Amino acid sequence: MTIGSFFSSLKFWGTSQEQQEPQRGRMQEIDLGVHTIKSHGGRVASKHKHDWIILVILIAIEIGLNLISPFYRYVGKDMMTDLKYPFKDNTVPVWSVPVYAVLLPILVFVCFYLKRTCVYDLHHSILGLLFSVLITGVITDSIKVATGRPRPNFYWRCFPDGKELYDALGGVICHGKSGEVKEGHKSFPSGHTSWSFAGLTFLSLYLSGKIKAFNGEGHVAKLCLVIFPLLAACLVGISRVDDYWHHWQDVFAGALIGSLVAAFCYRQFYPNPYHEEGWGPYAYFKAAQERGVPMTSQNGDALRTMSLQMDSTSLENMESGTSTAPR
Repeated sequence: MTIGSFFSSLKFWGTSQEQQEPQRGRMQEIDLGVHTIKSHGGRVASKHKHDWIILVILIAIEIGLNLISPFYRYVGKDMMTDLKYPFKDNTVPVWSVPVYAVLLPILVFVCFYLKRTCVYDLHHSILGLLFSVLITGVITDSIKVATGRPRPNFYWRCFPDGKELYDALGGVICHGKSGEVKEGHKSFPSGHTSWSFAGLTFLSLYLSGKIKAFNGEGHVAKLCLVIFPLLAACLVGISRVDDYWHHWQDVFAGALIGSLVAAFCYRQFYPNPYHEEGWGPYAYFKAAQERGVPMTSQNGDALRTMSLQMDSTSLENMESGTSTAPR
């Protein structure tokens, strides 16, 4: 009977642990729909009013960085060989970058809100995305202005008619349009690439958490959906090299900046995508605990403690020669 008691306790422990983990996420998802824009939107936005003020300041800084002139790095005659690539139009227009890097992810966030009706998720996803893009933009343009690296097509910006002119030290004397010459000194890092990776990496992380791409069930289709935004960002970066607007180092640095900033901004509001609660923002789970939703992580820990106590009791009964197993 003592052996029966031992295996009975093990069975209880295994069953409670197996049932508890999936139920935690499902039971908390039942509470979705309680926090809507109408009921909690103003409260959530007011709580983060300082964050929105910081966003406005970042926008002002970004505008200022685009207005000031970059550092005009020395460009000599012997350097022009590597800067004589054709002056082509952008394959990916500048106006399209905010569309696919900002508006498209926001559209996805709204679709998930319509399905789950969680204002915390909608607010924090939009706020995190905007922070990701704007911080990336400020970092990128600050480096652009400070370094002043010439673009691969700088020659035709400087000498649009092909007539070269140099000073006594061998430096270029440009007679092209001032705006084009100014942009010609903003090669490093790539703004298209950094903005693309900032917005689309955030979207990729968001999707991986929402669809539970890393839940261990091996659904490759989910992984493909997560990779697609990253692939799009990579193709944008490649287009910048193909158009001769950037060197490959510019694109690599832009991708690195955008990806890192997006990851940091995402983790400010959401758990890791592979986490059990990676489908929702921290604020939602905090609100759910305050509402007393059953099977939260605290209740789950309490159940584990209870199970351990029962195991301990069973072992003590084994040592004393008694049994608590049903007869």
